Amino acid sequence: MPQNAARFRERIMILRRLVLALGLVLVAACAKNDLTDPPADLGSFQLGFAVVVADNMKKVPISRDATVEEWEAALQKALDARFKRYQNGTKLFNIGVAVDGYALAPPGIPIVASPKSILVVSATVFDDAAQEMLNPDGKGKQITSFERGGDGSGLVGTGYTRTKQEQIDELAFVTALRVEEWLADNPEWFGLPPLVRATEAPPR
Repeated sequence: MPQNAARFRERIMILRRLVLALGLVLVAACAKNDLTDPPADLGSFQLGFAVVVADNMKKVPISRDATVEEWEAALQKALDARFKRYQNGTKLFNIGVAVDGYALAPPGIPIVASPKSILVVSATVFDDAAQEMLNPDGKGKQITSFERGGDGSGLVGTGYTRTKQEQIDELAFVTALRVEEWLADNPEWFGLPPLVRATEAPPR
């Protein structure tokens, strides 16, 4: 019996190492950095400033701890890196991001549990000269970002393959990308023709 138990433990350790190695490879493959690509067309957009606040954020119970300062610093860096690429705009726009809630996958035993990392924020955009919020109804746009990586099967949680700071930085990167996509979905804010939505009939 002791021999069987030792073999079982050894096999579990080998399986864990294989899963970890697979997770590291797939995380590296999925986490593409697009900041060297040409930015989206945002017409007259040029960043005035971006402001991040995280004072009222909530943490999901099964999560690593992260401070207000950690989230604010990571998101500020990600927003600046993404939106300061827009150097040719003719008008200044300001972006505000409030962190609503987060969950950072903790280390754990893969195959048993692999919770996902997630960040929820509310974003606003202002016309600097007009001092006017462009969000419809004056409400923040809620954006939910999931950490890229893992193997897509739910077997490998990034709590097992990434440090807390790496998870925060990844979620901040994805959130800044989602904000950019949201702005690109509203080109009329920046002097461009509005998009034809799927529910709209094209002009005859």
